[in-house]
Amino acid sequence: MYLAINILGLLVFVGLGWAFSANRKKIQWKSVGIMVVLNVLIAWILTSFEWGRAAVNAAAQGFTWLVSVADKGISFAFGWWALPHDGSVTFVVSALLPILLVVPLFDILTYIGFLPWLIKWIGRFLSFITRQPKFETFFAVEMMFLGNTEALAVSKIQLQKMKPARAVVIGMMSMSCVTAAILASYIQMVPGQFVLTAVPLNCVNALIVANMLYPAEVTEEEDVIYNLGDEDKTPEQIADAARKAKEDRAIVKQCRKEGKPVPEGVSYAPWYKRMAAKDPNKPKKEPFFSFLGDSILGAGKLILIIIANVVAFVALAGLIDKILGAIWDKLSLESILGVFMYIPCWLLGLPAKTAWSMSQLAGLKLVTNEFVAMGDITKSVAAFAPHYKAVITVFLTSFANFGTLGMIIGAFKSIVDKKKNDVISGQVWRMFVSGILVSLMSAAMVGLFVW
Repeated sequence: MYLAINILGLLVFVGLGWAFSANRKKIQWKSVGIMVVLNVLIAWILTSFEWGRAAVNAAAQGFTWLVSVADKGISFAFGWWALPHDGSVTFVVSALLPILLVVPLFDILTYIGFLPWLIKWIGRFLSFITRQPKFETFFAVEMMFLGNTEALAVSKIQLQKMKPARAVVIGMMSMSCVTAAILASYIQMVPGQFVLTAVPLNCVNALIVANMLYPAEVTEEEDVIYNLGDEDKTPEQIADAARKAKEDRAIVKQCRKEGKPVPEGVSYAPWYKRMAAKDPNKPKKEPFFSFLGDSILGAGKLILIIIANVVAFVALAGLIDKILGAIWDKLSLESILGVFMYIPCWLLGLPAKTAWSMSQLAGLKLVTNEFVAMGDITKSVAAFAPHYKAVITVFLTSFANFGTLGMIIGAFKSIVDKKKNDVISGQVWRMFVSGILVSLMSAAMVGLFVW
């Protein structure tokens, strides 16, 4: 019976994506169906085969190593303040200061042309499978370990050039990521097997939910990857150059095969070099160290904006709790959300009493963060039934909470113009719903295979 409820729950969660959609007629159901089947397959592999979990763990360790390198600079600058206290570190140290390494590093990869190339080919492969735009599919993978603010920061050029609707989709997806640097902390608190399973599931479910809640039509001309220096180019110009470059390469190959001379005006050069050659007035690439300095300053500005927004969002949530507590001492945002989360938790295939316990943890996590909720069950989770252990761990493994809303809004404020930021800010409630639905869908998918 509980398995049937779990299956029903997964269908209900997809239905809620339709119910809360900004434009139900534009939902691409074929793409949604493909991604749901793909994610159920991933859940089966990661819960049933050791090699699947090992692959995810290897990727997580790579990003953790990168953040550990950033820790050297953080410790040098801040000394004792950056060191762990009582087994924990501050939010600024663990989640924000690594941006000062990650953003310049990815900007360097953009400067030399490697990152756009990587996005193009990984995005093309994933786009073929999921039927989603190239950048959105790459971003889903990028944020899977890199974290929301870092992934947004290193995607600055793309976000500045894409239309507002696509930026909203990216904002919604950002609610469901984690940072590789803290995966090790999660694993010390809850079963690591399910933590590592949740990471890739959230990646695909973020694509599903965001594109249901806020469908954004992307034409072939708009589905392009920008390089450094493309800020003044329109999507149509880049698409035309890419199309012409592809046609020219085909002509060059055919001429070489037949031993004929290449016609005048036909070039084998990539489209971005072709565009530069066609624009004699284009300024030279900025000197590397000047570029690097601007990147570091931009990362520092981003951190300050995020801190301001997080403090404000969390403080406002605390103020609402105080007002509700004055009305009734047992009333709070956490308790209200806990009540609303009861039915969704029951739909994960849990007995009524267990579903109530999980709903209270879910409310706590959404108002505070996943660390607080995980801390509440660290000593008892080993005694949980296997199914409950799986679904609660997967649900908690994401950044979906009020503080994350502040981080995302702050990141966008430092990256995009006011007009685009206003559109994104107008969808804050859908961003919050997106984070909840992704966590529920991931938990439901894992629940299918663990009893």
